[in-house]
Amino acid sequence: MNLRAPNLLSEFHWDGLTAKNRIAMSPMTRGRAGSTMTANELMARYYAQRASAGILITEGTFISEEAVGWVNAPGIWTEAQGQAWAQVVEAVHEQPGTAFFMQLWHTGRASHSDFHSGAAPVAPSAIRHEGDNIQTPSGEKKPHETPRALETEEIPRLIEDYRSAAERARAAGFDGIEIHAGNGYLLDEFLQSKTNHRTDQYGGSLENRFRLLREIIEACQTVFDVSRIGVRISPNGAFNDMGSTDFRETFLYVAAELQHFKLAWLDVLDGLAFGFHELGEPITLSDIREVYQGRLMANCGYDREQAENAIAQGLADFVAFGRPFISNPDLAERFANDWPLNETADKSIWYSPGAEGYTDFPIYQPSQFSRA
Repeated sequence: MNLRAPNLLSEFHWDGLTAKNRIAMSPMTRGRAGSTMTANELMARYYAQRASAGILITEGTFISEEAVGWVNAPGIWTEAQGQAWAQVVEAVHEQPGTAFFMQLWHTGRASHSDFHSGAAPVAPSAIRHEGDNIQTPSGEKKPHETPRALETEEIPRLIEDYRSAAERARAAGFDGIEIHAGNGYLLDEFLQSKTNHRTDQYGGSLENRFRLLREIIEACQTVFDVSRIGVRISPNGAFNDMGSTDFRETFLYVAAELQHFKLAWLDVLDGLAFGFHELGEPITLSDIREVYQGRLMANCGYDREQAENAIAQGLADFVAFGRPFISNPDLAERFANDWPLNETADKSIWYSPGAEGYTDFPIYQPSQFSRA
């Protein structure tokens, strides 16, 4: 019997899946899907290059036209978009031991009418995003607008959008999905009192604000077993003009409720590298562990030493890395062999079209570098 404590390079098995290590690639929008928002061969190469991670999670993928709020990011609301993802899944699955999940995304009020032929973005309530300007399809940056509050009668249609997207993800061959309920996008807006001022059954109490996320998970369970459904939350985040004074009460409640689902994982952006709203003591992994005993993914700004500590202490089962994976497609091998990392890629090339700054980073060779 192996009595060694788990570490970042330990295998993990659940529900017929094998993650060959505890390293996850965090979802990162890279803007290579073009104006049709369709996955392509270049994206297949990008994800396959990084398939030494135990878990790959795609960049946020729009569940509907209404969900769109980022230039050249991918979608999965049409059959053609769903079928195009199959080539990406096939490329990743050529390397065994990597669980490949699609992150389902609706940007909510963090969008603009220019993405929707003049129609206002939607949100739980008509509360304007007061943060930085948004880049629109024309390339021009514009101020955010006051969103349109979703009608109660629209909620079943919204839930069906998530379920249908999950169905297309499964048809494309994905091992599971992650529901994006963080970073100031639509589902986070429903969870947080700052952005949810509704008076129907989806607003007010903690139970009501959690209701939409619960109903979406339940709908997606008709497609994937719940052990193949992850959820992302960002309790400490200020991104997209977020942060509620009752954030500790809210997100500890959310984590406790999600405990009942036996999810693939709860992906918690506990780190503060993406911005902190400073409305109280930040929620830590230890805080989450007190109410959530399921599989837990730590996220946001972790280095290798911090990741190893989180695994060893039982605070996390996986640790997600974002920006290090941009310039180090072989990040897992570098960790395994104590090889140095490439220099951090300049942000100016993160969203450029084509291979530059995307699939052209060097992999490490003990004696020399070669092009990926």
